[in-house]
Amino acid sequence: MTAFDVSERRIWDGRADSYARTFGRLCAHTVPALLDAASTAAGTRLLDVGCGSGSVTVAGVGRGAVVRAVDAEPGMVAATRRAAPGVDVRIGSLPQLPYPDSEFDAVVANFVLNHVGRPLDALVELRRITRPGGRIAVTVWQTPNAPGQALIGRAAAAAGLTRPGWLATVDEEHDFPRTPAGLGALLTAAGLGDVQGASLSWDHRTGAEDWWAGPASGVAAIGQLVNSRGPEGVAAAKREYDAMCKEFEGEDGLLALPHVAVLAHGKV
Repeated sequence: MTAFDVSERRIWDGRADSYARTFGRLCAHTVPALLDAASTAAGTRLLDVGCGSGSVTVAGVGRGAVVRAVDAEPGMVAATRRAAPGVDVRIGSLPQLPYPDSEFDAVVANFVLNHVGRPLDALVELRRITRPGGRIAVTVWQTPNAPGQALIGRAAAAAGLTRPGWLATVDEEHDFPRTPAGLGALLTAAGLGDVQGASLSWDHRTGAEDWWAGPASGVAAIGQLVNSRGPEGVAAAKREYDAMCKEFEGEDGLLALPHVAVLAHGKV
């Protein structure tokens, strides 16, 4: 594993429930488009890689697909098993998954390449386990970040918080542009054909306290930043956050947070 992979395991250890209540709801927005891109229908042998709290798995089952799922974090595996009883959900991590060659008609990974240190190797592994003619579809967060995605980072910066030294980034030689063209090029480099990529934009509507709950409880890299200086730092960032939320607050009191993701897909 790369240093980035090691820090990702540390970030997500034991945070499955907090993720499900907060950022998991955000990430579920792209699920229908992701499954469409993978041509998921009744009888499709589908693998949900990095299944998280199970939103992709549940939606795939709802379409009549024969779904299996895998995640590196035991808490996420347990969450998906609860959400989709009877589905085969295993522990496994990219770039080595516990499945034979050409096992699936379609493989999807919703915001998973954000969390691996060698994204190209991960895609090559997804190609390995997909049958010839099968489809692979993946999403990542687009950069630069949309205003809603950047909100908590802005608040942390205004509070004087800095990224913890142990929190690694993807090595430059393994990184790629988080754009439709950049993700599409990565799929092509992994050996996929008929590659297409596009941006998906939406406003995530949520309560201000609900949105804060994720990073405050340490979820994701942003949660580690918010908690980097202990309770005093969390409180300072919360004050900044409360003030900045006014930019996104609607008449109903909910926040409308603009987000942009990249969806790319291709054929084996």
